[in-house]
Amino acid sequence: MNFTYPKNEKLKSKITIGLLFSEGKSVSKYPLRLVYYSGALGDEQKIKIGVSVSKKYFKKAVDRNYFKRVLRETYRLNKHLLVDNLDKPYAFMLFYQSKDRLSYEEINTKTIQLFEKFVAQTQTIVETK
Repeated sequence: MNFTYPKNEKLKSKITIGLLFSEGKSVSKYPLRLVYYSGALGDEQKIKIGVSVSKKYFKKAVDRNYFKRVLRETYRLNKHLLVDNLDKPYAFMLFYQSKDRLSYEEINTKTIQLFEKFVAQTQTIVETK
């Protein structure tokens, strides 16, 4: 497995981000929330992801940047859970939604649980169609 987070996997398109918030669905595992949108991403990439930490909970940019770095790292190490189970392109936004300062290990565990919950949710949607 390729444990990288290359530039072409980063979610930067304002149009795609707008679609995420207007038409996307979400799945949560406290304190993380994953908003996803399935559709054309414009290029051959199967997955695009962005991370966000609220200024409401972490006033200092240093703290927000730390948690964004942790979220990107946990995604990078666990993205195989998503990529191996996707049949079409997806755009994701990963949010840290708590003022609780969890450790890296706890965030990593929650990320794995969140990705597994997403895969289970999308599998049931495919089966019902």
